[in-house]
Amino acid sequence: MISADKTPELLTIPPLENGDKLTRYEFERRYHAMPHLKKAELIEGVVYVASPVRAKKHGKPHSQIMTWLGTYEASTPGVETLDNTTVLLDADNEPQPDAILRIENGGQSRINKNDYVEGAPELIVEIAASSASYDLHEKLKVYRRNQVQEYLVWRVYDRQFDWFKLQAGEYIQLATNTDNIIYSQVFPGLWLDKSALLSGNLAQVLNILQQGLSTIEHQEFVKKLASVNT
Repeated sequence: MISADKTPELLTIPPLENGDKLTRYEFERRYHAMPHLKKAELIEGVVYVASPVRAKKHGKPHSQIMTWLGTYEASTPGVETLDNTTVLLDADNEPQPDAILRIENGGQSRINKNDYVEGAPELIVEIAASSASYDLHEKLKVYRRNQVQEYLVWRVYDRQFDWFKLQAGEYIQLATNTDNIIYSQVFPGLWLDKSALLSGNLAQVLNILQQGLSTIEHQEFVKKLASVNT
């Protein structure tokens, strides 16, 4: 006997499994049939189902990144921070990045009628375990090919933070200055104290960000965004 909340159609849809090779249509069909599933991605036509999230090795770093990006958004009308949001990139790729920073109007991406991000956001952040993670291999290639302008990877076990900028079709790694600060090349004023982030000093991370938000470059960027939105 079929219960009231399960239709015959849903019972015939196979579940998503790690390593499945699917079209984006079939991936979405199976994903929608598994409402209990919190995160699954399609990368180069292959399904990746996320493991349970650890508190200190993922939850905490993720929270700190969202606080950093959310603070930037609060002072930069016209940009948007999104958390674990599905991104429709191309026929074989439907990732769900840990964090996104995008330009709302006149940027590379848009929110479609189904409330998904369509196109490449300007900046994506992933929380990765180590350099062996697919975030630094398969995903990096996908984001580069789809023109994600800046790609940030926090390698928690390696205690490293990589910031890539798209240049002439390739990702180059941005270096810190003598004070160990990295400056976004796409979002003026988005400054990051790498040492403070890796040591868990969120107050210092936000202090350096506030310095970036006080620059003339950031003020001019806000004016530029406002002119697009009027």
